[in-house]
Amino acid sequence: MDKRWSLQGMTALVTGGAAGIGYAIVEELASFGAKVHVCDISETLLSQSLSEWEKKGFKVNNVGVLRGKQTTEYGADDFAFHISTNLESAYHFCQLSHPLLKASGYGSIVFMSSVSGAVSINGASIYSLTKGALNQLARNLACEWAKDGIRANAVAPNIIKTPQAQPYLENVSFREGLFGRTPLGRAGEPNEVAALVVFLCLPAASYITGQTICADGGLTVNGFSYQPQA
Repeated sequence: MDKRWSLQGMTALVTGGAAGIGYAIVEELASFGAKVHVCDISETLLSQSLSEWEKKGFKVNNVGVLRGKQTTEYGADDFAFHISTNLESAYHFCQLSHPLLKASGYGSIVFMSSVSGAVSINGASIYSLTKGALNQLARNLACEWAKDGIRANAVAPNIIKTPQAQPYLENVSFREGLFGRTPLGRAGEPNEVAALVVFLCLPAASYITGQTICADGGLTVNGFSYQPQA
């Protein structure tokens, strides 16, 4: 097999990898030959994963939470909850991982962002700002850590068919509104996001860094469309 398309001999650490998109990422990485460590909310598992990190490494920041409210309804606890879970955890984990990624000589960080970090999504102002911050963090680390052989990118999905998104997709009004704005007319599958994440980890993507790539069925590029009546 062409080594550009293989992760044999490489190690990945996926946060939030127990379900949904994270689970799909773990399976996809393993299918390309990577040794994958998974952590979710267990500090013990996190410490174990870091201590066992091997020669080459990838870091996938997949943790994210959303409390949907209008901006005027959010309280200080909502703000702190989103910032600590979606942003602080990724930031500090990157700091912690830097020596290991640098030592590997081929490090890659992938942040799980969202289309809400690129366009306005009603009822998610704090969530959106955390995802926009991750996009900027990817740009900063891409430049700051390039000398250490570390790349950093972000993946921004649309609504994906996961247990977390299911209540929204079961809402007929929400679903019709979303699909009407999405050129491909559907929600994404977890493995469609995982495929992009894994590509960014492959040697074939070695010249891609500092980018935010949307896996969104075309949502973020869809402008106003008017079809005149015949």
